Amino acid sequence: MSNNAKMHPLPRYSLMSVSRKLFIAMASFIVAMCLVFAFVTQIILKDVLDVMVSEASKTDVSELNDLFAGYYASNGHSWDGVESIDVPDNIWKKNGEASFVLLSDDNKLLYRSGEEELEFLKRLGARTLITSGGDMIGMIYYYDPDVGRLSQLRLGVKYSVTVLLIFAAVLFIIISLLVAFWLSRRLTAPIRRLIPFLDKLGKGDFGIQAPIESKDEYGKIAVAFNQMSHQLQRTEDVRKNLVADVAHELRTPLTIIRGKLDLVQQSGQPVEPESLLPLQDELIRLTRLVDDLHQLSLAEARKLPFEFSPTSIPDLLQRIVDRMSLDAEDKQIRVQLTYDEQIPDLSADSNRLTQVFLNLLVNALRYTPSGGTILISVEAVRSADGLNRFVQIKIIDSGIGIPPEQLPYLFNRFYRTDEARARNSGGMGLGLAIAREFILAHNGTIEAESVVGQGSTFIVRLPI
Repeated sequence: MSNNAKMHPLPRYSLMSVSRKLFIAMASFIVAMCLVFAFVTQIILKDVLDVMVSEASKTDVSELNDLFAGYYASNGHSWDGVESIDVPDNIWKKNGEASFVLLSDDNKLLYRSGEEELEFLKRLGARTLITSGGDMIGMIYYYDPDVGRLSQLRLGVKYSVTVLLIFAAVLFIIISLLVAFWLSRRLTAPIRRLIPFLDKLGKGDFGIQAPIESKDEYGKIAVAFNQMSHQLQRTEDVRKNLVADVAHELRTPLTIIRGKLDLVQQSGQPVEPESLLPLQDELIRLTRLVDDLHQLSLAEARKLPFEFSPTSIPDLLQRIVDRMSLDAEDKQIRVQLTYDEQIPDLSADSNRLTQVFLNLLVNALRYTPSGGTILISVEAVRSADGLNRFVQIKIIDSGIGIPPEQLPYLFNRFYRTDEARARNSGGMGLGLAIAREFILAHNGTIEAESVVGQGSTFIVRLPI
């Protein structure tokens, strides 16, 4: 490695698991809601209890309030000399044990009457605000045995509720955290079960399938993962087989071309144009092979462009039959097309389907002996469950047939039946593979049935 090469640091990812993040988020929310509830409850309870105590002493303090408010207004809006006021007992001391104090708006003692201490009055007395012109000018703390009992009740209720809130909040938080922990583990369990499959896929174990345990978003993730894994396996298989298949298929024409060129070079004689014809045939064959391989590779990778439009299958097949009529007449083979009148148009790529059916009919014509027949039928059918409709196309020939042990491999690339091994009379083994990929791209199916000596039947179903 060059000394000038720069080492880029690896990205750092959080080590905290999703379940832990989810648990922390839910726990934070629960704790915050408990604190807010406790705080709001304390404020409401305090206000209610204060109003309750104030209302209990409102009658006893109202005359005191009016007396001091009148003095403040008549004294030039000042409390100076208020301590000299002689407050009659009959306007406030209806209970012999009553006491009160007058404080300014800045909490300074202005007037005091009764035996209770200031701090005692502030703690257990009923507070009443004195206002003038909408502004607070002072406050009165009034106490008598009735007010004291209510104040003690207020403090007792406040402390009891506080203790109860703390206990209930702690209990609720503990229970909620346990539930949050259980939920976080349960909600992330499908992801944790999927991680080993992701690791295996990352290590190259393509095609691995994860279990689908639900139909929710996690189930959709598993389905998407399985589809991706299957597609990767399919692509990997294509990649592995492509080189071997192409090398095997190219070996013969390249050997022929090389042999011919070596012979020409060694002879030292002028090359006759006729001697180049075999070389030209092999080059044409190689060009067709490369084109077919490129088209098949794009189709298998689902990257081949398709142009879907309303297409009449009977009309498309009729054009292909007309195109092949001369070759069929030369071999004295009867080609017959039958179809229902009510076959609906399909959304399909007419060019790709033409390539499919042309390949199937060319094969049928090639392996049907002179005097034979090729029957093409088109009909609308339903699936086994009756939910889906298809246009079914059958191409039935009276040819040599295909051995049953070869039928499972008929649509594989470069596969030829024994009767089609001759390179000059048979194809390259790509036509049926391309046809299958084109039909699959239309969400259809293609299959073959055959009896040796009686003929073959190719069945194509395209969804309506």
